[in-house]
Amino acid sequence: MAIDPVLLTIGLGAVVGLVLALTGAGGGVLAIPLLVFGLHLPVQQAAPVGLIAVGLASALGAALGLRQGIVRYRAAMLIGAAGMLVAPLGVMLAQHVPNRPLLGAFALVLIYSAWRMLKRPAAHGENPPSVPCQVSSSDHRLTWTRPCARALAGTGLVSGLMSGLLGVGGGFVIVPALTRYTELDPRSIQVTSLAVIALVSLSGVTAAAMQGSLRWDVAQPFALGTVVALLVGRQIAKKLDAKRLQQAFAWFTLLVALSMLARAVGW
Repeated sequence: MAIDPVLLTIGLGAVVGLVLALTGAGGGVLAIPLLVFGLHLPVQQAAPVGLIAVGLASALGAALGLRQGIVRYRAAMLIGAAGMLVAPLGVMLAQHVPNRPLLGAFALVLIYSAWRMLKRPAAHGENPPSVPCQVSSSDHRLTWTRPCARALAGTGLVSGLMSGLLGVGGGFVIVPALTRYTELDPRSIQVTSLAVIALVSLSGVTAAAMQGSLRWDVAQPFALGTVVALLVGRQIAKKLDAKRLQQAFAWFTLLVALSMLARAVGW
């Protein structure tokens, strides 16, 4: 018996939301393969649908982080503003690039993302003292300098372009950058990244909607599944080993990347 397309779309969105809840990342890089393989959408249509789902879920996560007072909203606004400037450019480029090269580019992004997750991160406090964005010992705020502003703005430009072009949230760029350039603790980095993803996704989705490349019939049930599964998954995540979950997801991401790369080269 054939599966109802709407139920299938909700189910695929739920997979993305569950991954976001359990790993804190990876939703964007997983959404596109699910839409391409599960619903047979071209990357140009899958990208904005993935952006809507990941953007809504990230906004929800960032809002919860704001209530806890751990979102660095000034840093998020700077990175997000830079990303929002170039995300429409990425959306425009995506509409003029053939499907296979986009699949290949996305596969490479997946491989990079998997490598970052498998690579053992430095423990908190191991950042060198010369990081551009240091945390004040008096009020625990970021100490703003020109090198800090340049580093964060550059991060926003890269993540924004990738978001518009490939439909990813950009967390695979933002989280490593905040880890490298700031002294923020991991929880603050994660929710600040979610705030940026929400802002950049808004810009990319708006640009896609204006260009008529957004499939609302797919985006609505997909986003619904993502948000509901995120809320449920947050309760499950508290009982599981986050490190093992992240490693398992990294290997799964690598497998998906190789499949997409094979399709891109015509195998």
